[in-house]
Amino acid sequence: MSTTHTSSPPPRDPVGRVPSAAAPSAAEPSGAPVAADTAPRPAAAPGSAPEPRSGLDPERPFGAHLRLAWWKPLLIIPGLLVAMVVLQTVLTLIVVLMEMAAFGRDPMDATISPLMMAVMNLGLAAMGPLAILVTALVARVPWRSLIASPRRASLRRGLVYAGAFSALVGVALALTALIDPSAAGIGQFAITSTTIGLVLVALLTTPLQAAGEELLFRGAMMPLLASWVRAVRPALVLGMIASSIVFGLVHMSVDPWLLSYYAVFGLCMAAMAVISRGLEAPIAFHVMNNLIMMVVGALFAGGGGIVIDRSVGMGGPVMLVFIVVDLVAVGLVWLYERSQRP
Repeated sequence: MSTTHTSSPPPRDPVGRVPSAAAPSAAEPSGAPVAADTAPRPAAAPGSAPEPRSGLDPERPFGAHLRLAWWKPLLIIPGLLVAMVVLQTVLTLIVVLMEMAAFGRDPMDATISPLMMAVMNLGLAAMGPLAILVTALVARVPWRSLIASPRRASLRRGLVYAGAFSALVGVALALTALIDPSAAGIGQFAITSTTIGLVLVALLTTPLQAAGEELLFRGAMMPLLASWVRAVRPALVLGMIASSIVFGLVHMSVDPWLLSYYAVFGLCMAAMAVISRGLEAPIAFHVMNNLIMMVVGALFAGGGGIVIDRSVGMGGPVMLVFIVVDLVAVGLVWLYERSQRP
């Protein structure tokens, strides 16, 4: 066999890289020594399955950073929504039956008791990690990348946002109470054992519930929907709008003002996630919004359970106050994130 070397350029591998000088060439004898740290990986056996490819695309922004087969979101998203509805329905039915047997609760009573609030919040809280786990496994991505990417998640960032948003939501609630107290959940102030139970349950479980919804809708559903489009901007638009519409619909309000508010709320949370490249900001806003609303609702429920009425007529132009607050929160996130980047 001839060992004559030609002056032709070195061969390239399938992605266009020139082999390192330390790597053995095809012309070397089979017995040539090879350094242990430069030995090539053994070729895959013929017919063996290829190594799984990660669904994470680091070249795309957070919210549109997944690459996976088009049919996978069609399985994951409906499955998660069905699981959420079934879990909430089953837990609610169990609590109603328990309270009917123990306290003689009227099955048509729509008020939310402390136990009812606890199971509803924990049921939604459980959906968040489930959505992240399922999406990470199916897309073959690290679960952390669905919470923040390409940066790492930051507790400090979340606490900063929580402090700012608590003041913002408080101002919005005060303005709404002056304009329309019923829209702000302001009724008769009273403190009973039910009131204390509702406040405690709200403080302990509402942050988990709000975080669970953000993990589900902005952590999993938004990038799953965006994965259907390769162009970045249309992908972000699709993911943000579609996930926000679904978020609004699952709140099951038939009032146009309330339905619009929920959709805009979801869109603002999606914008915060994209701007900040993670979920700390939307989780912080969602937590402070729900927590303050539930605590105020418990304190001004006349000593009884909380009533959440989303029927026609329960919304109105006063919802524009909350919509403006959501938009202001997005602006604050943009300003803060801009100040943090070099």
